[in-house]
Amino acid sequence: MIKVPLTVNGAELLRSELQRLKSVERPSVIAAIAEARSHGDLSENAEYDAAKERQGFIEGRIADLEGKLSNAVIINPAEIDADGRIVFGATIDLEDLESSDNVTYQIVGDDEADIKAGKISVSSPIARALIGKSAGDVVEVNAPAGIREYEVLDVKYL
Repeated sequence: MIKVPLTVNGAELLRSELQRLKSVERPSVIAAIAEARSHGDLSENAEYDAAKERQGFIEGRIADLEGKLSNAVIINPAEIDADGRIVFGATIDLEDLESSDNVTYQIVGDDEADIKAGKISVSSPIARALIGKSAGDVVEVNAPAGIREYEVLDVKYL
């Protein structure tokens, strides 16, 4: 069984999505199927086909979320004591040595990743390059656009 690393916030987001799917989306699609059935011949009923397809998607997502949550290893970054090293859940301030731009990322689970929110997946090239490094280290990242160099400015466990 593969363990799925999640931050506390990420686990809560998955739980709320699961709750919404079970309490709102599932009953809605069941009602849509019942409505489409009442229209008669199912062999030529596009509404019925669309509702069944949506039901399949919802049930698949529910199963996926339940599996991930049952295999989750929930990590609270605030409780990590990694002696300033970059680990899962850490928030890192970086300086791009080529452009002198500063960026802040948090290393999170695959399901939580959102680059616009500054959350990068633990399996991304930049996260893999950063793991184990400390403030002051220079890190080479093999990105799709070529090799990028970053200096680690600060490591926080928020």
